[in-house]
This record gives sequence, structure tokens and C-alpha cells, in this order.
Amino acid sequence: MILHGVTWDDYRRIMEIRGDRSAPRITYADGRLEIRRPSKAHEFLKSLIGRLVEVYCLEVGVEFSTFGSWTLEDQDVKHGVEPDECYVFGPARVTVRPDLAIEVVWTSGGLSKLDAYRAFGVREVWFWRRGVITPYVLRDDTYVETAASEVLPGIGLVQLAGFLDRPTTSEAMRAYRDVLRV
Repeated sequence: MILHGVTWDDYRRIMEIRGDRSAPRITYADGRLEIRRPSKAHEFLKSLIGRLVEVYCLEVGVEFSTFGSWTLEDQDVKHGVEPDECYVFGPARVTVRPDLAIEVVWTSGGLSKLDAYRAFGVREVWFWRRGVITPYVLRDDTYVETAASEVLPGIGLVQLAGFLDRPTTSEAMRAYRDVLRV
């Protein structure tokens, strides 16, 4: 559902009413508010992609911190967005934004998530659509679709997506780990 003519104060009230829960997911951009209720299939897939990212990082030695659907919001830029999953890479540090946001897209026609992520300077955003993970990298205040991840150089997104059809998370994680160890 998309609402128009929503003020920043309206957005903040809705966020307060929702509280510290992760659903429904809310995106705010310049007076437009999108409210989504994630399905069981959506939540399984976004979590599975995240767990496979974590397996990759553990196997290749990338330090990471997970932040799930961390709410990014800023009245000055009039944007608020909640990724399906997000990560900060490298040693523990204080940060105001994730390095990577992951979005699982089931339908089209919603607000442009890239506009919201750009407002916060998120370095890279991955979109899963119809079995394909597409990375977008922030360059000069614009997201550019790329063939490979830059925040996780070496990760094979086609390879990773090949494990998303496994019936359980643990099976997918073990199988992906085994392939990475070869």
C-alpha cells in the first residue's frame, strides 16, 4: 500500500505505533509512504540469502556485523527505509549506515528503494527478483547496476542464488559451505 501526502510527523507517528517490530515494513520518501507486510516465503528467502552471505564471509575471512532490518531514517533528507537484511563489513566500528542492504522483491510498483538508500549513502544494495540477485553500487550519488559485488569482491552471486531452492536453511548453508571449501 502506498500513501501520498504523508508528512514527516505522520511517518514518525506510524513508526512509533508500530514500535520495535520488524513488520510491517515501512518506507518513506518525500511525502510518500509504503507499507508492506512480508510473507512467510519472503522472510524465509531474505533470511536464507543473509545466512549464505554469512557463510561466505566466515569461509573467506571477512569480518562482518549483521543488522537485519535496521531502520534508517533522517528528517533532513525526508527518507526512511528498512532493508530486508543489512551488513557492515570490517572491524567493529561505529557507523551510521550499512555497507550492504539486501532487498527481496516479490512485486513491482513500490517506492524506489534505491532513492532511499542513496539518501543514506549505503554503498551497495542487492535486489533478489525471480531467482536472480542483482547488485547496485553507489557511485557519485547514483546507483549503478554491476555484474559483481564490490563490498564482497569474489562472492559469486549466481552461485549463491543456486542454493536458494534448498528446503531448509541448514541444508543450504552446509551445501554452500562445502562448495566454498573446494
